[in-house]
Amino acid sequence: MSARCELCFHRCELAEGQTGFCRARICRDGAVVPLNYGKLTSLALDPIEKKPLRRFRPRSLILSVGSFGCNLRCPFCQNHEISMAGDGAIQTVDLSPEHLANKAAELIPRGNIGVAYTYNEPLVGYEYVRDCAALVHNRGMVNVLVTNGTMNEPPWRKLLPCLDAVNIDLKGFTPEWYRRLDGNLDTVKRSIALAAEQCHVEVTTLLVPGENDSVEEIRALAQWLASVNPSIPLHLSRFFPRYEMQDRPPTPVDEVYRLADEARAWLTYVYTGNC
Repeated sequence: MSARCELCFHRCELAEGQTGFCRARICRDGAVVPLNYGKLTSLALDPIEKKPLRRFRPRSLILSVGSFGCNLRCPFCQNHEISMAGDGAIQTVDLSPEHLANKAAELIPRGNIGVAYTYNEPLVGYEYVRDCAALVHNRGMVNVLVTNGTMNEPPWRKLLPCLDAVNIDLKGFTPEWYRRLDGNLDTVKRSIALAAEQCHVEVTTLLVPGENDSVEEIRALAQWLASVNPSIPLHLSRFFPRYEMQDRPPTPVDEVYRLADEARAWLTYVYTGNC
């Protein structure tokens, strides 16, 4: 038996027992199911600004959780130890949706406002995020998602009512750059536009020297984002050598500031990161 995964744009066709491109989904008994359901690699009470979210519940804390797997192949990944791992390749802790929601509620006296799904690509474990988000809302807390935005439209639309805020990585603004990351620019743009209709949205772009940091590209990115909503905050972050991209220096700080000024011609809120 085989099955097609309809979660993201890759639409992996999987034979029985085969794992998808994301390393987190497998074909079992003719259906695609998550390997990482309730298997956490990271759990921390973080400042909301670390997501990064600057204009959603500022100075709050949020319980942040991550698992393993990702459906992109960014050579500069900052969390490659978990995002590039598959089942059994990294230590995990089992935590059911009920236990996660309870833990989040227990942390309310310490300032916790809810749960953030982050660190790896959370949506390769879509079912866990969906189930947890419903319980977190039932307990009067918020759900935050940090994602690369490459989910197909039907599951994305179903999940959005459960989300209060999202930060979507917009890796750049050319199809060529996205192809190098095994991604799809049009899918991400659609995800941003749909999310902006239903919840708080912020966008992050990591500026990789010589790849996505031209004035022309950032100008086009900012203009498009402004066409969705000029009040969507944009975070322009400084690149540091990581993972498989250690052949170039960090983004010059002055360049980050210069490109941020360029984006401010169209966007109300532009922030710089890692500077």
